[in-house]
Amino acid sequence: MSVLKDRTGQYRYVAAVLQFLLAAFAAVQMFPLVWLVLSSFKNNLEITGANVIGFPRQWRWDNYRYVLDATRLGSNLLNSLLYSIATVVLSGILASMVSYAVTRMKWKGSGFVLALFMTGLMIPVHATLLPVFIMMKEARLLNTPLALVIPYTVNALPSTIFIMAGFFASLPREMEESGVIDGCNIYAVFWHIILPLLKPAIVTTAVFTFLGAWNELMFANTLVNKENLMTVTVAINSLRGIHFTEYGAIFAGLALATFPPVLVYALFSDQVQKSMIAGAIKG
Repeated sequence: MSVLKDRTGQYRYVAAVLQFLLAAFAAVQMFPLVWLVLSSFKNNLEITGANVIGFPRQWRWDNYRYVLDATRLGSNLLNSLLYSIATVVLSGILASMVSYAVTRMKWKGSGFVLALFMTGLMIPVHATLLPVFIMMKEARLLNTPLALVIPYTVNALPSTIFIMAGFFASLPREMEESGVIDGCNIYAVFWHIILPLLKPAIVTTAVFTFLGAWNELMFANTLVNKENLMTVTVAINSLRGIHFTEYGAIFAGLALATFPPVLVYALFSDQVQKSMIAGAIKG
């Protein structure tokens, strides 16, 4: 009994230490977000040295009023939301079809096609900026929503196909065979049998694709110059002045721009974790 009590005490001690370390790690991870929100209520004097970390001496809601009223940040937020959703939908549909074709269908060249898509993981995204700009210019798509949706979708395909192909490869073929026996063609098998099983991978790739499209700046700053089509990242970047910058307003814009990605991840974090665990077990 004494040995059992000693082991129980050791386990409790280890658990307490782990909880303390995890709490400290969580606090460190949360600090930038808390600092961002607090800074959005400060003036330049506090932000640049007088009160960098502490609570605002005066809660300046005018920073948010300025960002929402004096700029087009509200419409820019909507633009980023539309671009991101369009990218998620298009990349999800295309990647699921490609992944199904190269992993579940037997045809010559399927391995080569998969390897060709995987090379996109090795190419820096911003290295394609100039070729994409030239193609968009020749296609007369500059300063249009497609100028961002198309590159965002193409850039999301390699990683999305990589994740979905791994899930497709782990599914037993007997389910497809039973569907064919029941009279389903290849399209019915894909839409009604295989695709519903792909929900964890779809949610995972959708979250990461949304975050990537929402936070992107370089393509948005190069391919779209019209204010009514700008994304929120470009709009916040344009708040910087040549001779004077209102940092409180910039932090307010950053706080508003940070809310949608945090909300998306908070809503779907359980699905992302479950998909990663399922993938690890199947692998």
